[in-house]
Amino acid sequence: MSERAGPLAGLRIVEMGQLLAGPFVGTRCADFGADVIKIETPGSGDPMRNWGHNRYNDMGLWWPILARNKKSVTANLREARGQELVRRLLADADALIENFKPGTLEKWGLGPEELHAINPGLVIVRVSGFGQTGPYAARPGFASVGEAMGGIRYVNGFPDQPSPRFGISLGDTLTALFAFEGLLMALYWRDAGAGRGQVVDASIVDSCFSMLESSVAEYDKCGVVREPSGTGLKNVSPSNSFPTSDGGWTVIAANLDPMFRRLCAAMDRPELADDPRYATHLLRGEHAEELDGLIADWTRTLTAGELQARLDRHGVVYGPIYSIADIMADPHFRARDMIRRIPDPRFGDLAVPGIAPKLTETPGDIEWLGAQTPGQDNAEIYGELGLSAEDIAALRDEGIL
Repeated sequence: MSERAGPLAGLRIVEMGQLLAGPFVGTRCADFGADVIKIETPGSGDPMRNWGHNRYNDMGLWWPILARNKKSVTANLREARGQELVRRLLADADALIENFKPGTLEKWGLGPEELHAINPGLVIVRVSGFGQTGPYAARPGFASVGEAMGGIRYVNGFPDQPSPRFGISLGDTLTALFAFEGLLMALYWRDAGAGRGQVVDASIVDSCFSMLESSVAEYDKCGVVREPSGTGLKNVSPSNSFPTSDGGWTVIAANLDPMFRRLCAAMDRPELADDPRYATHLLRGEHAEELDGLIADWTRTLTAGELQARLDRHGVVYGPIYSIADIMADPHFRARDMIRRIPDPRFGDLAVPGIAPKLTETPGDIEWLGAQTPGQDNAEIYGELGLSAEDIAALRDEGIL
């Protein structure tokens, strides 16, 4: 096993599956030092290698972000000898991450019962659309469906319009974060004394549903269905997007009483803080439309820079709505090391997202941008299992690797 730095250094994690949700769990582990071995389909590899319409030299630009810091081996999981190689890899691993349709591992003889017989300490992270149990468990699921059925699509957008998607695969990455959290808890429980692994069952629907704040209690006790609220939140003001004279939009969040008083001072309208319509959080919520309109009339007289300078002087919470071009130009992201440039033989000097969160003693890092070809690390990893170069070549020729 290679020696890496980071708080998860020393852990060996095998990643199976493809596309986004499961592999993003592996990326989180790899960013913080775990030795992550990604198993890919012989020949074609993970479809993420070619995912996305925006390409560079006919190469997908999502792959180097998702595959960074991971090693790649190939194994034909539909063949008994490929399954046996995976069992041997998992015999000494700390965790398995998979995002196949529920029942797939069991079909291959790689279910939790079989794997825990080989390695009782193995933590098995299972990511799926609907979870491993329940009447919908056997359905295939993607982020779009999980977002829809988990409720977060419904509250997104504007009233009386079709619920829009988020522009990113939010359900996948959100579920991956829950799965990563479960993985860390399961490892801690194992190593703190239990001595055995367990299954982490992460569902896209569950994860999206878990983000609905007080919606369940509101419906249960008040019969209220939270509806989409456009650019703001119902009964919360001011907390909205406001226009500037140069065509930009800035979010101002001054709904707390002291913060609203600061905003009034920034507007040179201190009397608004004591206006009977706006004096409290609840009153501002009742008069949100007129208050937001009043603030918008003020912001559209200023450029974005003028508005932000004034809000800064008065300590008001705000933020411009950024595109990726705006983010790349903002010095704060570079100061936070959130835009990293990593050399790569395929892409040259490539800008990629940095690592969050920041740890003072054991920070994560980006050492390489993923394997260039599927199975690039077959010789190293399978060599640790005792396979010779000749063995590996023969398995490759037979379609096992």
